[in-house]
Amino acid sequence: MLKDSQKVFLTGFMGVGKSTIARHLAKILKCPRLDLDARIEKQHGQPVSELILGLGVDRYRDVESDALALLLDEPTPAIVALGGGAFTIERNRKMIKEKGHTSVWLESTFEHCWMNIQRSKKVRPLAKDRETTRQLFDERMASYCLAEWHFLIKPEYSSYDIAKQISEEVFCLE
Repeated sequence: MLKDSQKVFLTGFMGVGKSTIARHLAKILKCPRLDLDARIEKQHGQPVSELILGLGVDRYRDVESDALALLLDEPTPAIVALGGGAFTIERNRKMIKEKGHTSVWLESTFEHCWMNIQRSKKVRPLAKDRETTRQLFDERMASYCLAEWHFLIKPEYSSYDIAKQISEEVFCLE
């Protein structure tokens, strides 16, 4: 039930569950799921963590914006999981909005995100330690809250519950 080339972009801090919720939402809406980080890794032949370490954060954000621009031009509808920093870049938010796509902020507590970061096998160069990661979490809130929609992740909700809630509220599906 997404129209033509409509895309829904999930944003939020690392470890919030964007990729998992995107998978469930794509099944519910019967459309493809895309992951911007996975696209970048495929295009550059190395993990995002290595790109960030090799290029530096600022240059990586340019790479990320270029990949987002290409994805936005694709004619197929999709649920897209963004990297945790993609929506913090003004030009990325502007591109998503100008193309008429939907942005959804998945919010959770720092504790929830930190627990998931710690459990993950994924290398996260911007989550060096708890204090640095907490500071980044606090800084990014001002950007995330600019998303069109906002869904709060609570411990009692599964990722499927959140995806279902998004489908019901954003797309009026029951």
